[in-house]
This record gives sequence, C-alpha cells and structure tokens, in this order.
Amino acid sequence: MPRTAFFISDGTGITAESLGRSLLAQFENVEIRMITKPYIDTVEKARALADIIATTAMRDDEQPIIIDTIVDEAIREVIRGAIGFKVDIFSTFLKPLEQELGTHSSYSVGRTHSIGKDEAYMDRIQSVHFALDNDDGARTHQYNKADVILVGVSRCGKTPTSLYLALQFGIRAANYPLTEDDLDEDGSLKLPKALARHRHKLFGLTIDPRRLAAIRHERRPNSRYSSMDQCVQEVEQAEGLYRQMHIPYIDTTRFSVEEISTRMIAETGLSRRFSPR
Repeated sequence: MPRTAFFISDGTGITAESLGRSLLAQFENVEIRMITKPYIDTVEKARALADIIATTAMRDDEQPIIIDTIVDEAIREVIRGAIGFKVDIFSTFLKPLEQELGTHSSYSVGRTHSIGKDEAYMDRIQSVHFALDNDDGARTHQYNKADVILVGVSRCGKTPTSLYLALQFGIRAANYPLTEDDLDEDGSLKLPKALARHRHKLFGLTIDPRRLAAIRHERRPNSRYSSMDQCVQEVEQAEGLYRQMHIPYIDTTRFSVEEISTRMIAETGLSRRFSPR
C-alpha cells in the first residue's frame, strides 16, 4: 500500500507543499499519495482534518506523513494530536532562527505569499502579462522591453518556460516560433528580421525529435506537422541556426521547466527581479 502525505497550512499551503514534495522526492522507491490541505485556519477545520487523517491511517495501515506550516498555536495543538509522522516546518526552523537572531518571529499567517507592500507582486503580474502578450511571436514590436526572447520550433517548451520565468523570477520573456516561413533559399533557417536587432537577447530551445513527434501527435495526430521526418528536419534546422548565429541554447527533452529556467538564468546571467516564492 502507498503511504499518504498531508501538506497542511492555515494559508495557501504553497510552502508546505513545495518543501514537502522536495523532501519526499528523495524517496523514489516509496509510492506516496500527496494531499494538500490549505486554509486550515480554525480549530473546527483542524479537528475535521484530524478525523480524515485517522481514517487514512486505518485504511493504509500506516501512519500518514504530516508536513505543516500551521502558525496558530491552538490549531497546531490539534494537528499535533493527529495520528501521523509529523514534520512541523515552522517549529523546526523558526525556533533556532529566533535564538540566532535574538528576536521572536511574527508568526503571521500567509506572510510568505501575501501581497502586503511587496512591489515584487506587481512585477510578477506585469511579467506574466508581458509573457502572455508576447507569446508565439505575437507582438514583436515590444521586444525592446524583453529581458530574453526564447526561440525554437513549435512545441519545444517556449510558452511554459516564458510563463515560469515571469511568475517565479519577474523576468520579461517573449518567445518566437521558428517555422518554414523563416527558411532561406537553400533550405536552412535564417534569423527572422524581427529578431535580428535583438540578437543579444535570444536564447534557443531544442528537443529530441522523437519526443517532439510524440508531443505534436497529441495535438495533431497523423499529420505532416507531427511526422518524424518533419520533426527531425525542423530540429536540425533550428540547431544549425543556433550554431551559425552563436545563440546559446538548451535541450529541453529531459529537463523540467524549473530546470530549463534556472539553467538559462545561470548561463545568461539574467537578473531576477525577485526570488521564487
């Protein structure tokens, strides 16, 4: 039977889930069913959740793993009494920090992901809007405002990477698809005019043609667009352009969007407007 892990918070649950998933990802041989429970912000909700945890323990015949970021002491007391192996993130880390810093924590609910007076929140929203407005070569006249312009063949990961860069780091990312319209007379790709003046901002994405064909097949099955020959040709042409124009690029085949983004930042030296939350 798989083990069950509960990520519990009296706020959004993002911190508990992010840290919990990172910790549990280290145990590849254990099947774990993960459940996030945000906004457990009253004793009544905590007691109801404790009952669910108890039922889960009986069903699994194993105590669940409980990872929480509960701030309210009364609610924390209820969760402490639940049946499970508990990882209390705040008590684990805040107490030693209080001793080191010589002051008490504010113990404010939702402080990490609140808006407050944080100007980074507006940067985040504006960057996401920029990524959406400049997706798939939509508004090339705005490229002077871009921090980076992702280029690559269709379905190689440009859009999700652009949005992740915006949401997590406040980086204004546009993206431009390389298509047959950009072919030169000899059949090789040429740098589109819209990109030529922004060459220093370009970053290429490539992908294994077999993976690309599988992704495209889900979108347009049994089409020329998803055929292996077409995918091989487009990827070879794109990589040839990158090498010819000295455009840095990364193979997205085996990397998550998080890895693609952070590797890109490390390679290009892009400035983050804020740290990921």
